[in-house]
Amino acid sequence: MSATVIPLRQADGSPTPQNVAAADLALDGQGPMWLQIRRALAQPILRGDWGPGSRIPPELELAQQFQTSRMTANKAVQSLVNEGLVQRRRKIGSVVAERAQERPVFEIWDTADVIARAGGTYGYQLLECAFVHDDPEKRALLNVSRKTQLVWTRCLHLSDGQPFQLEERLVNADAAPGITCHPMDTTPPGPWLLAHVPWTEAEHTIAALEAGPAEAEALNIKVGAACLVVERRTWNGDVPVTLARLWNLGARHRLVGRFEPSR
Repeated sequence: MSATVIPLRQADGSPTPQNVAAADLALDGQGPMWLQIRRALAQPILRGDWGPGSRIPPELELAQQFQTSRMTANKAVQSLVNEGLVQRRRKIGSVVAERAQERPVFEIWDTADVIARAGGTYGYQLLECAFVHDDPEKRALLNVSRKTQLVWTRCLHLSDGQPFQLEERLVNADAAPGITCHPMDTTPPGPWLLAHVPWTEAEHTIAALEAGPAEAEALNIKVGAACLVVERRTWNGDVPVTLARLWNLGARHRLVGRFEPSR
């Protein structure tokens, strides 16, 4: 998966982009195709195998190599653009960004992927979606002014038809241009945001909480049942993008993280 980058220079002193072939990439077979392609592209960038200015494979070539749609390949590349690892340049294509190795990057968990890895069949149900007009309590959660538009969603992630995770989410509509409730009818808000909205920083908080009446009804559990709750916040620079609160029945859920030291 390595690529040789020849240190040629253009007239302005910047590196001449070098082509990288999709045939040099290998998928890990874990999770949705777009995430596999994303990982295959991100790993050699973060290792430094592909230096700044290296031209990554075109989306059409990626789609042909991995026998998927161009839309899937675009989703993978766009997520790397949103995270600052890749830049799109006119007449050149998508290239590795300057200082890409210094980006704070980690993969946000995809609930559908978690369920699939456990051998379950994923399902999704939108429970509620609305624009927030006057709710000081919700605005305080994202620390935004009264002029900022917010979108509030509640959705249920299912495994083999049974409630697996309740997701409550606030989205800063100003940081997610074009967001509406329409795509959330069939697409969970997390993957939609990851594919369309840039973010530069994320924070996870994990807590053990008891289910209230609303959470118990959605998850089909008793009021007061122990839940593992993950609260996830993301920012784009200093601008808050989203706050998600993910409710999981404690007896059915565990979190696993694997990290490598920065180099």
